[in-house]
Amino acid sequence: MTSVDSSQSPSRRIGAADSKTRALLVDAAEALLLEEGYAAVTSRKVAARADLKPQLVHYYFRTMDDLFLALVRRGADLNLERQAEALASPQPLRALWELSTDPTGIVLTVELFALANHRKAIRTELLAYAERFRSQQAEAMAGILRRYGVDTSGFPPAAAPVVMTGLSRIIGLETALGLTTGHEELQSLVEQWLVRYEGEPAGSVGGSADGSRGVPQRRARPARPSVAGAGKEGGR
Repeated sequence: MTSVDSSQSPSRRIGAADSKTRALLVDAAEALLLEEGYAAVTSRKVAARADLKPQLVHYYFRTMDDLFLALVRRGADLNLERQAEALASPQPLRALWELSTDPTGIVLTVELFALANHRKAIRTELLAYAERFRSQQAEAMAGILRRYGVDTSGFPPAAAPVVMTGLSRIIGLETALGLTTGHEELQSLVEQWLVRYEGEPAGSVGGSADGSRGVPQRRARPARPSVAGAGKEGGR
């Protein structure tokens, strides 16, 4: 008689999606991912990091893939919201660049992409969210570039965010390796273009008194319960 693995049974009870304990487990997985890489994210390590019993990991998540998916969805949903705010800000290009160069976000993205090479479910989810990100970017960028007088026939709106996120990811990857040659010059070059189209950043010398040409200060976001507290999921 073949035994049935109860941890994989569809009828097995699963903890509530809005549980604080579940959020702690996702936080713990994110913290491990950032600090030690995706290979370190095991059910035992996640439980230990969250100071919970190992059994609780599989009470809230049938498999580790389910835990990773929760991490991806939480972070991606938050980043879609943040990106929408950036694109709607008075200086959308600068805001998008700042969002793209967030160090924590870069590390998390790199680790999730590496994980996706080995987990089909993660790859499928990341691809779906990536398409939503690009669509949101391209739609907003068309209006932004036209407003700045950029010839979009020579510089397609869909290309701009790819260039920005590509450059930011290279900076993050190389910085993690300890390679920073050329980074200062690249940052300076990007700043020149941002100033050319959007003026000085908010609060700096050269910005308007009412801040109309600057990026609004980012609103403080409530900290997550314990452990990671970094946003992103995939996740930021």
